[in-house]
Amino acid sequence: MASIQEIQEEIVEEFSMFDDWMQRYEYMIDLGKSLPLIDESLKTEDRIIKGCQSKVWVNAELESDKIAFTADSDAIITKGIIAILIRAWSGQKPADIIAAKTDFIDEIGLKEHLSPTRANGLVSMIKQLKMYAIAYQTQVN
Repeated sequence: MASIQEIQEEIVEEFSMFDDWMQRYEYMIDLGKSLPLIDESLKTEDRIIKGCQSKVWVNAELESDKIAFTADSDAIITKGIIAILIRAWSGQKPADIIAAKTDFIDEIGLKEHLSPTRANGLVSMIKQLKMYAIAYQTQVN
């Protein structure tokens, strides 16, 4: 499995292929469509990410010593955003997720092209995924 850094570099490279932000939004929507979906029974209030304008549900499970994330959203752009984060961090060890930098988000220009409410949602998604990693880190050690 590729490291978080390697996956993030792949994502930056993929986004750099597009000339404008409309193409990047379309790509994000496509990424959202390929997102490993959360089971319908797990779309519960305790799995909703607080701070997002749209509803985003995230589930994390420890498989061996790695975290597997699944998610869904009721908004297509938001679904693409969470898909990017899950692609970078799912299947990784909790300690690696905790230590992971999020510079790649700035490199693809995502934050600057989101509305303030979506940018806040992005920060909330990052925080929640890292909180899952912190919670699972104690079980791995």
